[in-house]
Amino acid sequence: MGARRTASASFLAALLATLGGHAAPAGAADAPAPAPAPAPAAADDDGPSLTVYSSADPAGFDPTRFVAQQRQGATATAASQVPGFGVVRDTRRVDVPAAGELAFADVAEHIDPTTVAFDDLTDPAGTAVLEQAFRFDLASPDKLLDRYVGRRVGYVVRAQDGTLAEQTEGTVVSINQGTVVLQTGAGLRFVPARDPGLRLPRLPEGIVTRPTLVWKVASASPGSHRVRTTYQTAGLTWRADYNLVLDASGKKAELGAWVTLLNVSGASWRDARLRLVAGDVARVRTTPTRATSSGGSTRGGFDAGPGFEEKAFFEYHLYTLPRRTDVLEDSTQQLVLFPTARDVGVERVLVYYGLPEAASWGVTPQPRTDRDVRSAANPKVDVYLRVQNTAANHLGMALPRGRVRVLQQDDAAGTPEFVGEDVVDHTPEDETVLVKVGQAFDVVGERTQTAFEVDASRRTMSESVRVVLRNRKAEAVRVTVRETLFRWMGWEVTQSSRPFVKRDARTVHFDVDLAPGATEEVTYTVRYAW
Repeated sequence: MGARRTASASFLAALLATLGGHAAPAGAADAPAPAPAPAPAAADDDGPSLTVYSSADPAGFDPTRFVAQQRQGATATAASQVPGFGVVRDTRRVDVPAAGELAFADVAEHIDPTTVAFDDLTDPAGTAVLEQAFRFDLASPDKLLDRYVGRRVGYVVRAQDGTLAEQTEGTVVSINQGTVVLQTGAGLRFVPARDPGLRLPRLPEGIVTRPTLVWKVASASPGSHRVRTTYQTAGLTWRADYNLVLDASGKKAELGAWVTLLNVSGASWRDARLRLVAGDVARVRTTPTRATSSGGSTRGGFDAGPGFEEKAFFEYHLYTLPRRTDVLEDSTQQLVLFPTARDVGVERVLVYYGLPEAASWGVTPQPRTDRDVRSAANPKVDVYLRVQNTAANHLGMALPRGRVRVLQQDDAAGTPEFVGEDVVDHTPEDETVLVKVGQAFDVVGERTQTAFEVDASRRTMSESVRVVLRNRKAEAVRVTVRETLFRWMGWEVTQSSRPFVKRDARTVHFDVDLAPGATEEVTYTVRYAW
C-alpha cells in the first residue's frame, strides 16, 4: 500500500494491461460474480456498518503517524500496531447459487480470518456454508513475475519515437537481483525486472488484485438473497478530543467534543453506518471473538443534533452516528461527538504538593528513618479545573477518554487563548472531571522540614513540617496543601495549625485561604510508630 503501491503502479498497470481480452480461469477468486436478477429495493440496513473499538492513549497516540507509514510503504504488521480494531458488517443482495462460490473482493486487507461469519438473511435455514477462505496473495510486480518462472512471456522494445523496434517471446529461466533471464530463440536475454516491455499473457491463478473472501455454499432456494458478512480487522481506531473554552471570568465555559477516526485497514467504506465503543474492552488477540450487540437505554442531557447518539452498552458505552458517512482508506477524519455544551460551570482548584515524588515511593519493608529523603522542595502550585458532569451543569453524558484543550476568552483581543491541556479518562455521568492545565505564576509555595527525631528503642519517629504559601495576585485564592505521610504505615498527626482531611492511608489535605498579597503557613507534626 502507500508508496509501495504508487511506486509499482505504472509497471503493474503495464503488466495488467496485457490481460485485457483474456478471460480469467473458471472459478477464479477475483472473477466478477454473475449479474444479479432484478431485486427488491434495498433495506434500510443494507450496506456497510462499522463498529470501531479504541485502546489509544490520548497522550501519545498520533494518528497521522500511521497514515504516513502507510503512504511510505508500511510493513505487513504496521496496521496491527494501531491501538484498536473494527468490526465490519456488510449487508448486500447477491445471487446465491444452488452449489458454488461467492466472492467478496472489497474487504479489509488486515482482516482477521478467524472472525469471518456469513449469514443468509433471505433463507437462513436453506443456505449452508461448506467452506470459507480469505485470499490475500495480492498482485505485485515481483509476485507476478515469480509465477511465470518456467513459463513463456513476451518482450517488446520500442524506439525513441514510440515505434515497434523488436518483438519476441521467451521462457523465464530465473529472476534474481532485479534481472529477469529469458531463454529466447536467439539465446539468453537479460532484462531488468521493471522493464515495461515485459508482456505477461494473463493474471496467474491464485493471485488476486484485492483481498477477497470466498465462500462455497449450497442453497435450497438459489437466486437473489440478502446476505450479511461480519469480520474483525486491524487498522481502525478512534480518539476523542475536547475543547473547553472558558469565559473571561473563568467560571463558565463551552465544551465541544470531536472524534478523530483513523483507517489504515486497507479498505474504504462508502455510505457506512458508524458506531464507536468507549470502555476498556478485554481482547484475546490470538483468537478474537466476533462482537455482538446488546441493548441499552439512551442517556445524557444532550440533543444528538449533528453528533453521536450515546447509550449504555454492556459495561461500556456505544456512540452511534445517526447518519451515514464515508470512511476512506489511509485517512483520518474528524466527526462531531456531541453538540457544544454551553454555560458549563467550572471551578478553579489550586493544589500545592511540596514533595510530589513521595507519591511514587510506595510502602517499604522498613520505616524511612533517614532525615532527608527528599529532593529540593517544589515551589510550584498546580492549577486544575473541576467540572461536574451532570445534567444540571449542562453536561450529563458518558465522556470517553480523550485529550482536553483549554482556552480562555481574552475580552481585550476578542479571541480565546490557549492556557493548557490534559488527558481525562472515561468519565460516567454524574462524576467529576479534573483537568490539570498548568502551574500558577503568582501563587508559590515553600516546604521545610523543621524537626526530625528517631527513637530506635521505642520504635518511634517524629517529623515536623512547615509549608508557606504566598499569594501575589490581586484577588483572593484558596490553595489545597497536599502532604504524603510516606515514612511508615502507622502514623498520627499530633499537632496541626489548621484542620486537615485524611484523603487516604498516606495523604492529608489542608485548605488555605489567601487574601490578595497575603502569606499564610501550615505547620504540623506527625508521629510514626512501628
